Amino acid sequence: MVPVYRDEGVVLRTHKLGEADRIVTLLTRRHGKVRAVARGVRRTASKFGSRLEPFMVADLQFYEGRTLDVITQAESLGAYGAPIAADYASYTAANAMVETADRLSEAEASTPQYLLLVGALRSLSRREHGASATLDSYLLRALSIAGWAPSFADCARCGRPGPHTAVVVQVGGVVCDDDAPPGAPRLSPETIALLGALLEGDWAHADAAGERLRSQASGIVAAYTQWHLERGLRSLPHVSREPEHT
Repeated sequence: MVPVYRDEGVVLRTHKLGEADRIVTLLTRRHGKVRAVARGVRRTASKFGSRLEPFMVADLQFYEGRTLDVITQAESLGAYGAPIAADYASYTAANAMVETADRLSEAEASTPQYLLLVGALRSLSRREHGASATLDSYLLRALSIAGWAPSFADCARCGRPGPHTAVVVQVGGVVCDDDAPPGAPRLSPETIALLGALLEGDWAHADAAGERLRSQASGIVAAYTQWHLERGLRSLPHVSREPEHT
């Protein structure tokens, strides 16, 4: 029996292989992270080379190989690459997203992670919200799916009901005054409410936030992400945090 399977996947990154081939790393819906060879896609006559660029979503057929699988078919499901690459803020945010998905998908398949990433890239490509806010919401939700859900209401250490103003990313979010270590950063209730909105996908609230609140929230999201991923995201320092208008 021929070892062939189908799945849909989003392209996380690519590497050149030989004269005309490419190794494509994908996050798939049912098989988790897959590294596969796309034969001849760097030739101008390739039938599906453009469908296997970063941020693209495709329906794929794979042939199981000894070391790497081989992509034999690719039909576009979401052509998000070009519109994302045309906008610097969207492009840098998308790079941070796919790097995060790559890191969070090492162990096992996660359909929720796949669907979250595809939805975030689609939103970026359509300019539905600011790129920075879209990234922050994606990071909080991706970490939550991975088991690191932050608390922006009750104390992350003892569970005491909020509101609380001290934030300790190492503990998991806001903490009460009794559990707050000396020098713990303090945030305004408005910033904490924005973080909660980004986590919940409350875009009416998130889109209405001012630039100062967005900047403070982004700093907490970045610190929380870097802490839980242990190794820093290479792409995160390059993310555009310029004021955006949606």
